[in-house]
Parts: sequence; structure tokens; C-alpha cells
Amino acid sequence: MEQPIAGKRIVNLLGSNGMKAVALAHMGAIVTVVDFSSGNERYAAELADRAGVALSYLVADVLKLSPHELSAPYDIVYMEMGILHYFTDLNPLFGLVHRLLNEGGMMILQDFHPVSTKLITSRGTTAAIRKHKVTGDYFAATLTETKVSHAKYSDSALNDEADRKVYLRHWTLGEIITAIAGAGLTIQVLEELPNMSSDVFDKGIPKTFTAVAIK
Repeated sequence: MEQPIAGKRIVNLLGSNGMKAVALAHMGAIVTVVDFSSGNERYAAELADRAGVALSYLVADVLKLSPHELSAPYDIVYMEMGILHYFTDLNPLFGLVHRLLNEGGMMILQDFHPVSTKLITSRGTTAAIRKHKVTGDYFAATLTETKVSHAKYSDSALNDEADRKVYLRHWTLGEIITAIAGAGLTIQVLEELPNMSSDVFDKGIPKTFTAVAIK
């Protein structure tokens, strides 16, 4: 499945601060990031400038891209780490992926494994004292209220409490794969991965997964 990146047109949906996008651009890809945060856009622009690469950045809701933005097909749609839980319906997202890809184009998705997000609670900061407990319902379809990821950096006096909350929907692996296939994409790879930072930390528990699909 390994392919050269140079010259490929890649769109990084919900690409945050552009760290992965800049790395792809440094490898010779023509990269566009789509994310709703203007702060992330500023960070990505500075990072790209320091790295000496070109990077396009669209500040937009990925599900509300204009017809013009949807008109130029991409070779690769790339999405990674902590994005699926922001969608209450996966079908529009993967339908968008299908529209963005050219024929033969590839979707690459890496995200946190549902076993770790829906089922198991982990406590402890070292492998020696790490404890795991089954506290969740893997098949629950409920929304979970939590603080937005940047809430700890916000000044509570300047930000309304409601603006610092978000509702998350954690999906099962079956729901994710079914939504990808339902969008007309052919799944080539589904790889479940352990904690890649350590051979012993969280041993035996899937922490992330990678799905590759072709239009």
C-alpha cells in the first residue's frame, strides 16, 4: 500500500494546527487543511513558513464547503486522531470524503480505538502502576458532555461556560467501517494498533486504528 507522496494532492480534514500537513508538504505533497479554527490557521501558516513549504488552509466547517472547494478532486483525504467523536452522524462526513476524492483516490483515517474510548478507563502515569477498568458500555449511542480541548487555556472571565463545552459521540469500530463502506469506498486496510510509544504501557489493549479505503 505504500505510495510516493511527492506531487500528490492531499486534503487534511480537521487538520488542526497543521503539524501533519506541514510534514506531508515537506515530503513534496500539495496540501490543503480544512479546519474551523482561525487560531489553528495562524499557527499552521507560521509553521509552514518556518519549514519553508507551501500550505493552503481553509477555515470552514468541513460539512459546509462551497461547491468551488469541492470541485477540485484530491488524490488523498487524510484524517487523524480524535475527530470522529465530533460528528453525531458519520454518513455526511464519509460522503464528503467520497466527493473530494478522484477516481482511485485514497482515504487514510487514523483515530483512537473505540475499546479505549468507549469501554476501558485507564489510570496511572507509569507502566508499573497503570490500571485499567471496564467502566463503559461499548454499544452505548449516547452523547457525552465534556469541556472543549482548549478550555484549560481559556480565561473563564472572558469566556461563557457554555462556549467551553462540547458533546461527543463515541462510535464502535463496526459503525465506523460500515459508514466508510456505505459511502461507496472500498476498504483496503483495517489495522488495530497498541500503544506505539511503549512495548509495555497499556500492553494488550488496542489504542488506535488505521483504516485505508479507495474510491
